[in-house]
Amino acid sequence: MPAPRIKSPHLLVAESGADREGHGLKRTMGLFQLICFGVGAIVGTGIFVGLSDSVAQAGPAVVVSFILAAITCVFTAFSFAELGGAIPVSGSSYSFAYAGLGESTAFLVGWCLLLEYGISISAVAVGWSQYVNELLHSLTGVQLPAALSAGPGDGGIINLPAVIVIAMASVLLVRGVRESARATAAMAAVKLVILVAFCAIGYSAFKHGNLTPFSPAGLGGIGAGTTAAFFSYIGFDAITTAGEEAKNPRRDIPVAIMVCMGIVTLLYCAVALAAIGAIGGKQVAGRPAALSYVVNEVTGSAVGGGVIAFGAVVAIASVVLAVMYGQTRILMSMSRDGLIPRVFEKVNPKTSTPVAGTLIVAVVFAVPAAFASLDAVMNLCTIGTLAIMAVVNIVVIALRRREPGLTRSFRVPLYPVGPLLGVAFCLYLMYETGWQTWLQFAVFLAVGLLIYAGYGRRHSTLATAGTAATAAAEVTQSADAEREPQAV
Repeated sequence: MPAPRIKSPHLLVAESGADREGHGLKRTMGLFQLICFGVGAIVGTGIFVGLSDSVAQAGPAVVVSFILAAITCVFTAFSFAELGGAIPVSGSSYSFAYAGLGESTAFLVGWCLLLEYGISISAVAVGWSQYVNELLHSLTGVQLPAALSAGPGDGGIINLPAVIVIAMASVLLVRGVRESARATAAMAAVKLVILVAFCAIGYSAFKHGNLTPFSPAGLGGIGAGTTAAFFSYIGFDAITTAGEEAKNPRRDIPVAIMVCMGIVTLLYCAVALAAIGAIGGKQVAGRPAALSYVVNEVTGSAVGGGVIAFGAVVAIASVVLAVMYGQTRILMSMSRDGLIPRVFEKVNPKTSTPVAGTLIVAVVFAVPAAFASLDAVMNLCTIGTLAIMAVVNIVVIALRRREPGLTRSFRVPLYPVGPLLGVAFCLYLMYETGWQTWLQFAVFLAVGLLIYAGYGRRHSTLATAGTAATAAAEVTQSADAEREPQAV
């Protein structure tokens, strides 16, 4: 069997220009913008819409579910932080897998990222539509008709608001990363203020009796709730896709990831306790626009619920923007490597953004948001994301062995226990998705392998480039790396 095609970290950095100016992209994002970008990518549908689904599984013990999901993500966040500081390129986990495990694994990771980000964007856009209707109702007393606010699977014809939010995000992304970063920062600030205000209202009506029974479905319910809650954390890895547009990626990316995970975990637990403590788990479970409902019940007025709905509209729009950004940068990296068509790597010289790739992503993801019911594939999105996270943890171990001298601005604590625990937690949550999801995932991976065999492997730059040229570039970058200061 032929050896896997591995692209070293030095070559990835050299090809992207990540230590200088990334492949036509401009370095405009500082630490604050990266933190806002991370919060923007994570906090959205998962807490504003998905909370009710998690509560339906775990009851008040959903707080434990959020903590378990956070622990799973934290171990992997450590690995993302190490790799993001060592290999500051736009490809994120795709590029990390290319450097650690080889081209075929990297392609499958990219294939899973398309699933993760694609379903996330479409599902988040559908959630945005729910809160737009809630906001319209609180402001005007009317709502969009079901025919224009839901897909055929949910009793409508087309989900027009979902298409609109994707279109707005694509316009911002096409204009430039500076504009996108400013919009994301502003929206992140708004939604944090709204959620803190929600907690203040919820805790004012807190009743300890609403927390009993704490775990009505037992450990099984907590496990199922953890799988549902995990979707709320999807997006923190998007920070590493800014590797070529961050001003100081080797320092700022690890810090941004850690800060974001801390903020989000505390916020989720506080919001969940406030919601359940105010009106009870049974009232929250399965409730559309649950946070607005809680505020309306506590205050006896629709005004507060309208404010929460406004916060949700802003929050969810920021998730669409941030996740679309991450997807376009990953596709750009795959295109640069020749594994997908070259159109995705083209950067517009005026805006310094991949305009064509962004518009293609917007059109492709708007279709399921407009017409499809995504509930049936949410578990598939979850298992694909968990598989990516497991791979990233494994890559840390592989690169520690293969590239011990690689400059690392952050190191995973408790190595190798940390990455191994990350893999173990990911496998546990993957198991909780059920055998039907595993079957769907196996079929999905098989399709990805066929695409790689039919297109990616033959068009790969590693396959077409001369071995001598590749080696020379790698040696040059290795020499440059040796002159860099060693990581802390």
